[in-house]
Amino acid sequence: MGRRIIGGAFISLDGIVQAPGGPEEDTTGDFALGGWLANLFEETIANQVDTLLSMPFDLLLGRRTYDIFAGHWPYQPQDDPVAAMFARARKYVLSTSDLQAEWEGSHRLADLDALARLKRQEGPDLVVQGSSTLYPQLLERKLLDRLVLMTVPVTLGKGKRLFGEGTPARTFRMVEQRIGPGGCVMSTYEPNGPPDVGSFAAQEPSEAEIARRRRMAEGT
Repeated sequence: MGRRIIGGAFISLDGIVQAPGGPEEDTTGDFALGGWLANLFEETIANQVDTLLSMPFDLLLGRRTYDIFAGHWPYQPQDDPVAAMFARARKYVLSTSDLQAEWEGSHRLADLDALARLKRQEGPDLVVQGSSTLYPQLLERKLLDRLVLMTVPVTLGKGKRLFGEGTPARTFRMVEQRIGPGGCVMSTYEPNGPPDVGSFAAQEPSEAEIARRRRMAEGT
């Protein structure tokens, strides 16, 4: 049967997932709003995280997120429940460069073929944290099984987006949704195939519409 790959992401209303935890977490691109989640965090998000991490799991991480986690979680008190769970989990890192695997239980995956082979093996679910660069690749290869979005009512204007360059066209089926008292929305989705496009137009286009389309095609 193999494993599922489940993504879990804190995300702003305008799709930003960069550095929710603190100002120095990821300043790439001169991102100055690191820590945007801290003062908007509510119990509904905590419950969703608990649900996401309640079953046995291994971590699937991009290289930058792995470096962030490896510099933080092993140094937290082991009575911290998240630190303890991450310590027990295997950490699989999709990276083309060598991995200085100082965090116990860390393993490098050289490419998506290696990840696909791992996914076919028996074992706990693979949970993605952070690692925004992974999502377009996972969707393109049809490796993502479930997506848990914890949407926070804030816009950030710039930063890394969950679905960046290279994201393929996909539809999603909603599995569950809950709303917290502070307006945070917990939504769980499963990929459901490519979009089936259509049109609301019920009649042939007018001459004005045909002219508009011509100008659009010409870039004018």
